[in-house]
Amino acid sequence: MNIDRVSLSSAGMKAAVAALMVSSSTAAFAQGVPIVKPGAPGERNTVLTVEQASQLAGATYTPADVDFMQGMIVHHQQAVEMAALVDGLTNNEDIVALAGRINASQKDEIDFMAGWLTDRGEPVAMQMAHHGGDHSMHHGHHEMMGMATPAQMAELAASSGTAFDRLFLQLMIRHHAGAIDMVDDLHSQPGAAYEPVMFEFTNDVAGDQKTEVERMNELLAGLSDDPRATLAAGFRDAGEAISNLRLVTAMPKPAGFFDPANPAGLQPRIEDDDEEDANQDSADDGEEAEPRFSSRSSPLDFANTDIAFSGNMMVAGNYHGFNAYELGEDGVPTLVSSIVCPGGQGDVSIVGDILVMSVQDSRARLDCGLEGVQGDVNEERFRGVRVFDISDIRNPVQVGQVQTCRGSHTHSIVDANDERIVLYNSGTSYVRDDEELEGCFNSAGDETALFSIDVI
Repeated sequence: MNIDRVSLSSAGMKAAVAALMVSSSTAAFAQGVPIVKPGAPGERNTVLTVEQASQLAGATYTPADVDFMQGMIVHHQQAVEMAALVDGLTNNEDIVALAGRINASQKDEIDFMAGWLTDRGEPVAMQMAHHGGDHSMHHGHHEMMGMATPAQMAELAASSGTAFDRLFLQLMIRHHAGAIDMVDDLHSQPGAAYEPVMFEFTNDVAGDQKTEVERMNELLAGLSDDPRATLAAGFRDAGEAISNLRLVTAMPKPAGFFDPANPAGLQPRIEDDDEEDANQDSADDGEEAEPRFSSRSSPLDFANTDIAFSGNMMVAGNYHGFNAYELGEDGVPTLVSSIVCPGGQGDVSIVGDILVMSVQDSRARLDCGLEGVQGDVNEERFRGVRVFDISDIRNPVQVGQVQTCRGSHTHSIVDANDERIVLYNSGTSYVRDDEELEGCFNSAGDETALFSIDVI
């Protein structure tokens, strides 16, 4: 490594000291000595005042914060320009209301950002790294996250009615998503958004934009030509749309195969003091409060699974057992039997008079009991493949079982004849204890097996 040595003559040293003393003559001294900020190699040092030194050491904002504020002003200004086009180009009340909210909120935020920059002595306008004057500056703006191009703005201004509504929402959704990305990008940079005010403002921007995106997506769906876009929600009365198909029937689950207290299988509802307060506030406003639900999924105790067909018979598997239907000439099924045998999964296959069912949950019992199975090890637990004789579909009989290490998530019939059924099984649950089932092994992957069932 070569090191360049810089030597100063006695005269040069005296000149440097003199220059330092002159530059520091008007500066405040900290504890009787100057506060010096060294320059780059070959450049002179600078003596700082106490205020300057403190401000530099305790900087509360970064160049990234400044760039964000300057860029977001330009970003917001385009949203205001887009909102201004609404007047005269559409009479859609939802779009007019949306534009009013955007116009008001974006202008307020522009004023805040401009004030934030001015208070810190920073320029409000972006310093574009382009040449060629204003034309180049505007050319660069549309490259910012989510901003519309000049051609898209011109297309929007030239459209009207539903075409305007659709394009306005599409561009504004993308525009808002870009603002959210700008906030995420800022927060990912070290030291950025350190100021509490800055951090709170950027979070508010992202939160407000996400709320508006949800509203706009709903409005955009209402403008879609796709019949599925406007389907109403519901449990047994939900809206329906169909294409190139014929709906044969829509049937609810049979009695005994759903929780009467929660027939839709919704997530657990949150009942607490906060909800009571929200309900009271909504009642005061004349509106009904929306229920809140836990993020915990609802149990799959009554979930439907696979369907197996044999002749005019259809068997629908369920975590709670299975239901057998007879198909009429018009294809409409008629329920002929409901078989309760809890155990989870419930995938079914039919070979002649034999029905095979997958069972994986730890609550499943050898005897199809409803009381479940307790403990890590229990000789009454069953996890694997059940075999039923369904020669009398109204009174099936369990005639065989194959216990497996990980239960049976699903299975496939590989081959079958009058004497033997060859079955592929896949289990994905936890490995059973050796004390419960001899021969199980601790494996990190899924359990797959190929085995045969003798038909007697």
